[in-house]
Amino acid sequence: MQPLRDLIERHKAGEPVGVYAVCSAHPLVLKAALKQGVADNSLVLIEATSNQVNQDGGYTGLTPADFYQLVCSLADDIGLSREKLLLGGDHLGPNCWQHLPADEAMEKSETLIAAYVEAGFRKIHLDCSMSCAGDPIPLGENMVAHRAARLCQVAEQTWQRVGGEAPLYIIGTEVPVPGGAHELEEELAVTEAGDAAQTLDMHQTAFAALGLDAVWDRVIGLVVQPGVEFDHHKIIHYAADKATALSRFIETVPGKVFEAHSTDYQADTAYCELVRDHFAILKVGPALTFAMREALFALDSVEREWLGEHRASHLRETVEQVMRQEPDYWHRYYSNTGHQRYLDCQYSFSDRIRYYWSHPVVDAALKTMMQNLTELPPPGTLLSQYLPNQYRAVIRGEIGIDPEALIIDKVMEVTRIYSRACGCVTEEK
Repeated sequence: MQPLRDLIERHKAGEPVGVYAVCSAHPLVLKAALKQGVADNSLVLIEATSNQVNQDGGYTGLTPADFYQLVCSLADDIGLSREKLLLGGDHLGPNCWQHLPADEAMEKSETLIAAYVEAGFRKIHLDCSMSCAGDPIPLGENMVAHRAARLCQVAEQTWQRVGGEAPLYIIGTEVPVPGGAHELEEELAVTEAGDAAQTLDMHQTAFAALGLDAVWDRVIGLVVQPGVEFDHHKIIHYAADKATALSRFIETVPGKVFEAHSTDYQADTAYCELVRDHFAILKVGPALTFAMREALFALDSVEREWLGEHRASHLRETVEQVMRQEPDYWHRYYSNTGHQRYLDCQYSFSDRIRYYWSHPVVDAALKTMMQNLTELPPPGTLLSQYLPNQYRAVIRGEIGIDPEALIIDKVMEVTRIYSRACGCVTEEK
């Protein structure tokens, strides 16, 4: 993880550089991120969240070791050096086991942390901000810090046992809801500089109480709320003037930057401002699967027009039907009814449709569509209609006409924005 530490040092020295963390488990999104790294000759930070990937498989069915091997295999295929590849764990703590008593939830969290470190993940977000069964709501800051230190101790013990690079840590409790908020007010309260200082102080004290003083130097980031968020159809954009005090505070803290979550869908210039203002680690994910969904829906239209309804895979209709039959991943989030619910399920910025692409029935339809359009490539006129940017890339000879290349390039429209903001790309493609 030395390249990440070097980047943080460059940032702290005044260079406006950062890194974006791709939080997604879909292979097409992962390939896009890895290809962006190859194009930029830059670091690629891939993160798995505790609900995506855990010792029980998470909603992806992957353990930390499975996910680590998947990403490494894709990186090898694409030609990204392992030295440029960084893997992290996001929201590692009792998030998945909040329904259990705290003792049981923390035991499972310890197993989770150990599994991530043992697999090779070396950027660890210690997130114990959630209350478990029997806990007060909200959980007190001292208890949050104590539990985070306890998990850090497990991570250190695991690392000392398995070897490799020393883990780097992210702390902080002001984490936006993963995947976007349910409903937004007109603006968000930016974290107060005094609250950020208190979080750092309490965690440092908790670390010291467990004999982890030497580890504190490897805490590289603090999660705060910079005033950005999104819900189903609305985005709160970054307002730099509201984060001035917070930004100036972190300049006084050696070796540490801010990590900003839910930064998807911001204006291009906002990402540059966030990095400049020391939110040097940008967590992203739904905007990437949102772009992938746009590409898949576009190709579904291309396929039906090109090959006819009888031969087409009907991918879009298939995923709509599966979402109706198995609403577990969206029904608690989309409270509207009728046509508005349809719009939420299909087009929401929170992109809960992303949970369904790996469903066996949906995946089978996707594979059929990919095979159809590979065996019988569509004419450029249809590509121009539904994927105009990708069509121009095809005629420039930058990508092939195969469906995977088209999808990945669509996702890379987003990764290019992040790369420019983080100092990786200087010119528009």
